[in-house]
Amino acid sequence: MYPELMNDASALESEFAQLFDKVELLRTRTAINELSGGLTNRNFLIETPDDKYVARVSSNSSSLLSIDRGSEFINSTIAGKGKVGAQVLDYLPGEGLLLISYIKGKTFEASDVGANLDRVATSLCNLHKLEPFDHEFNMFNTQENYQKIVREHGFRMPDGYLGFAPQVNEIKKAFAVLFEGLVPCNNDLLPGNFIDDGEKIWLIDYEYSGNNDACFEIGNVWAEAFLPLDALEDLVTAYYGEYRADKVARAWLWALMAKYGWTLWASIQTSVSEIDFDFWQWGMSKYDLAQSEFTGDYFKKALVQVTEK
Repeated sequence: MYPELMNDASALESEFAQLFDKVELLRTRTAINELSGGLTNRNFLIETPDDKYVARVSSNSSSLLSIDRGSEFINSTIAGKGKVGAQVLDYLPGEGLLLISYIKGKTFEASDVGANLDRVATSLCNLHKLEPFDHEFNMFNTQENYQKIVREHGFRMPDGYLGFAPQVNEIKKAFAVLFEGLVPCNNDLLPGNFIDDGEKIWLIDYEYSGNNDACFEIGNVWAEAFLPLDALEDLVTAYYGEYRADKVARAWLWALMAKYGWTLWASIQTSVSEIDFDFWQWGMSKYDLAQSEFTGDYFKKALVQVTEK
């Protein structure tokens, strides 16, 4: 199943009828339910006499958040054809609507990620073996872009944020030593973006998808589920088929960069989003973790391990 339904069908029909009527598959709809959980878009479960569909309607903050809806469509299509993600059924460029197939199954919580690390690794491997995605996603570049936007627009900057630039540069230099290339990645695998149909785990939501270091994906999955370090070691081992200290360190450092970068994503969303959500508090929880990790004992150890195969 998808996240909890938020029901007010008559109001939703009134608000979105004109948009949904532009999609042939949705013209015979019999029910509309809004799905909870979207932070950059609104998601709807739409039923017709023939099938169920999920419509993703994007918000007006996409460009500031480095979301390319054209790339999302292309990459979602690749993931769907590869049977890793939902099948893309329609796309209305300029209208902010992407229609995908409905996947019946259990939407993960953080505990489900931790309990299914081997299966999660299999799904990540399947995604990373697909044909290349439309563009590159690099958290160093994304973080720099977010920082520029925050400063230019006068958005709120967390206290002490810029003081970690030296540590970011250390990570960037260390990563260059054993760089192994890019693979197609989702880049935003929160627990809610895993759906288990009982046979395999599907990966949904390709807003931030792009070709990236596989260890970013691994580290981000681990971080978003708030799992202990030994779970990261288990996920790395399941993914690579053997324990790799350099990959554990690489994934951990990428997870740190993700927390640091997504902090500014939250700052932007706090100022521009129409969605009722405490983005600042969400971002500060990321930043608090990032600060402790930049200054913690494991940081220097990871910088060394990531360069030693």
